[in-house]
Amino acid sequence: MNETEYKIKGWQRILLLILPYFFIVGIFQIIGSATVGVDITNLEAEHTSIQDLIINLFGLAGTFLVLWFFIKFIDKEQFIELGFQTKSRLGEFIIGIIIGLIIMSFGYFILIYLEEIYFEKINFDFKELIISLSLFTIVAVVEETLLRGYVLKNLMNSFNKYLALIISSILFSLMHGANPNIDLFSLFDLFLAGILLGLSYLYTKNLWFPIALHLSWNLFQTLLGFNVSGQDTYSIIEFQIKESNLVNGGAFGFEGSYLSIIAQIITIIGIGIYYNRKKN
Repeated sequence: MNETEYKIKGWQRILLLILPYFFIVGIFQIIGSATVGVDITNLEAEHTSIQDLIINLFGLAGTFLVLWFFIKFIDKEQFIELGFQTKSRLGEFIIGIIIGLIIMSFGYFILIYLEEIYFEKINFDFKELIISLSLFTIVAVVEETLLRGYVLKNLMNSFNKYLALIISSILFSLMHGANPNIDLFSLFDLFLAGILLGLSYLYTKNLWFPIALHLSWNLFQTLLGFNVSGQDTYSIIEFQIKESNLVNGGAFGFEGSYLSIIAQIITIIGIGIYYNRKKN
């Protein structure tokens, strides 16, 4: 019997990961909540931005602990092989940041032009800006390391890479299924986001571009006044929505809009063309 016949398959590793992941990360988040004085029994309690940051920081620690254990003892690889190699990746990171900024800026000004949203005021708070940057960096690192670095990587070892991308994108969408103001349209948008964030990984096996794009997408979305996946966080620009609809995204934010769908499809096509040409 050769190694591939007795080695745990990629999709089996993902199934093995589910319960330990939610258990360990849940414990870390409970510890984080207790540290900042958040009552976890009250699901409707409001959190401050610094409380959310610290709880997510504990979640990051729990995620890395579980994934380190699985990579070392189940996959028998080094943690860096999830996609954290840094050689010649600065350019991709910068491009990821720029793409998110361009999409959100165009989205904002198009909605202003269409009179779907109305500028209200500037609300600059340096402390909240740093907290938002830190929070969305953590969110991007956690979700990309888990969904692309581990899940997509292992699915690619079991299935055709495009099927693996579709499955991981479905999981990415479903992970946000309990977010406020979610609906089927938003879930589809998040599925496309999973395709967008995971596509480059098929070619590079590297996480820095999707981490940068994920960070930039969330950060500039909130700084320009949109909710992020249904969640209201600090914004530099504040605006009013004329009427919630699928053009402006309503309470879910930009990700609940047709503009988000169009922007993601265009970017997915662009990324696909770029890497296929580079490959050839």
